Amino acid sequence: MKNYSRYVAGAAVLISALTACSSGGGDSTSAAPQASAAHSAQGSAAPQASASPAATQADAAAWEKWKLKPLPAAPAAPADKPIKLTAKGQVPVFSTVPTKDKIVFVTIDDGAEKDPKFVEMMTDLKVPITMFLTKDIIKNDYGYFKPLQALGNHIQNHTVDHPQMSRISPAKQKSEVCEDQATLTEQYGKAPLLFRPPFGDGAHSAALNTAVQECGPRAVVLWQESMQVHDMQYQTGDKKLKPGDIILAHFRGPSELHGETMTEMFGELLSRIQEQGFAVARLEDYIQAPAG
Repeated sequence: MKNYSRYVAGAAVLISALTACSSGGGDSTSAAPQASAAHSAQGSAAPQASASPAATQADAAAWEKWKLKPLPAAPAAPADKPIKLTAKGQVPVFSTVPTKDKIVFVTIDDGAEKDPKFVEMMTDLKVPITMFLTKDIIKNDYGYFKPLQALGNHIQNHTVDHPQMSRISPAKQKSEVCEDQATLTEQYGKAPLLFRPPFGDGAHSAALNTAVQECGPRAVVLWQESMQVHDMQYQTGDKKLKPGDIILAHFRGPSELHGETMTEMFGELLSRIQEQGFAVARLEDYIQAPAG
């Protein structure tokens, strides 16, 4: 568990790095929007049929259980995906999804906190999330994430032991991505399509792009907002969500959330989204994977 201890020791660095990035004080690896793989957003497909009154009542009760106001329903994902990935060549880097719909995407990193109540919360609320998981942080309990995956949430690549990628050799960068890719594929039955570098570091470097290409993921995903303990950190001065923004959170518990639980932190995140009138959509539903 040497690497995990190293990760815990670096938790303060993570919070500091994310705060700097969110406030616009980070370097060129911050989550600035990239359009290299994104096409103009198309109109959404026709909305799905309305839920029955009984189902609506059950949904309302689930939100009340967690002392939250319901989020707006997300529209059906477009048939013509706004982000189209290729099977070969340089991978794109993006932190937003082109769309006119008032939706955002929630991503949760690393896997350090494994709170059973969070699984219960996600089962009740059915808010879609994307999990970027780190091998050395989750290997003591791979099974924790399987019920979350069974809800339709995807598992993506976040390295073996959470290093700052720009500070390690190209060969080490490749091993970090490839080993996590192999482990997550074996444990969860599906190869990750997406990669997120720890701290967002090195996201735009040629060495990291090459490593990602060689290991299997077909895009690097950053973020526009991050949840820091009690409130949202924004990268724009107006401190407002925008359609298609990707939000970063972490699997965290009381020891790193000033006594707050994972479910309390996530509830506050959902409240910030609800207050601005946004729905949460599934990131992978807006991405076209390479054919074959």
